[in-house]
Amino acid sequence: MEQAPPDPEKLLQPAPLEPLGGPGAVLVAAVGEEAEGTREDGSGVDTMTGNNFWLKKIEISVSEAEKRTGRNAVNMQETDTAYLCRDTGFSVSVEHADGQSVLTDSLWRRYSEFELLRNYLLVYYPHVVVPPLPEKRAEFVWHKLSADNMDPDFVERRRIGLENFLLRVASHPVLCRDKIFYLFLTQEGNWKETVNETGFQLKADSRLKALNATFRVKNPDKRFTELRHYSDELQSVISHLLRVRARVADRLYGVYKVHGNYGRVFSEWSAIEKEMGDGLQSAGHHMDVYASSIDDILEDEEHYADQLKEYLFYAEALRAVCRKHELMQYDLETAAQDLASKKQQCEELATGTVRTFSLKGMTTKLFGQETPEQREARIKVLEEQINEGEQQLKSKNLEGREFVKNAWADIERFKEQKNRDLKEALISYAVMQISMCKKGIQVWTNAKECFSKM
Repeated sequence: MEQAPPDPEKLLQPAPLEPLGGPGAVLVAAVGEEAEGTREDGSGVDTMTGNNFWLKKIEISVSEAEKRTGRNAVNMQETDTAYLCRDTGFSVSVEHADGQSVLTDSLWRRYSEFELLRNYLLVYYPHVVVPPLPEKRAEFVWHKLSADNMDPDFVERRRIGLENFLLRVASHPVLCRDKIFYLFLTQEGNWKETVNETGFQLKADSRLKALNATFRVKNPDKRFTELRHYSDELQSVISHLLRVRARVADRLYGVYKVHGNYGRVFSEWSAIEKEMGDGLQSAGHHMDVYASSIDDILEDEEHYADQLKEYLFYAEALRAVCRKHELMQYDLETAAQDLASKKQQCEELATGTVRTFSLKGMTTKLFGQETPEQREARIKVLEEQINEGEQQLKSKNLEGREFVKNAWADIERFKEQKNRDLKEALISYAVMQISMCKKGIQVWTNAKECFSKM
């Protein structure tokens, strides 16, 4: 009797999710519990365990940046920025199980090394919403702010973003236990070689394969489809918000600078007035101070904008999880179809009935039937392949269930973190705007008092 092929959609239904213990993403890089288990792929070579390392406490900050000039791979001179990690800022203290400690006093890391670390984490932890790096070149800035990636103000903002990235990873319940991340914090030389030796590039999924899976999956998980749509909308909304903020900043900059004209006019006027001169001079001074304050205000605004940009880039991290799930779903469906095809071939050989057109059937009609011995040999080979296919399908099914369970738990953790961070950033931005308006009112109140005394 012909068996129906397994339903991949049912196979990838997740087991009930375990309740989350807490947000797990507070920006305090302290891990006080022993690392447990091995990495998801079962290798265990890059995860800190009780038998290897016991990460007691990490205090992280990226303290300063420095321009460096050197030669690239094609022997052309290029300028890059390196970031200093040292005892006063980027301090790493690790205690081993035997009580010994290791302290790294100073450590320089280039932006490309941060990128390498994140690419590694994306490959080995596909179910994790990996924290994004800060932008490499300035985007969504008001026109008076330099977009040069070597500008000191931009380098300083990127330094803060890189520090935030390390804190995000160090406070993540899974990523913080990775040995490569630990070595990033402690190993001064040959760190790149250590990462490359893991062979993570070979395990990375190609873009063509990911695109193929996106369009050819027959039974996509609705939750991950909705998550992809949500990530697209999140990116669109935040991009629009940042563009609006940049336009408002441009107009605000113009309004404040116009007040400088008030200051100049009042100062010139005071020179020709004897009785009103002091009042006009004082009013002009208040206007000058007010006009010059906008530069610091808009620079402070950029820090709030950077907090929004982090979640602009988080949208791509969410899509990366969705793409990995699509790839696993596609592999599962392909394995199920292959298994069903082999079972059908085995049944046709056993019964001597050909249900579908095949090249083998045409060959048989042209050149005659197979001998019973040949048929038995083919059936035996197919039965072995069917057994292997069933084991492979079972393995992919279990892998898919585990992925969905872990991924959705991390997505829930991310949502809690996102809601908390964006709420705090938007409230702080509103408070800043209110404070700025109050200062404007105070300036005109002071000017009124100056005019009253004339």
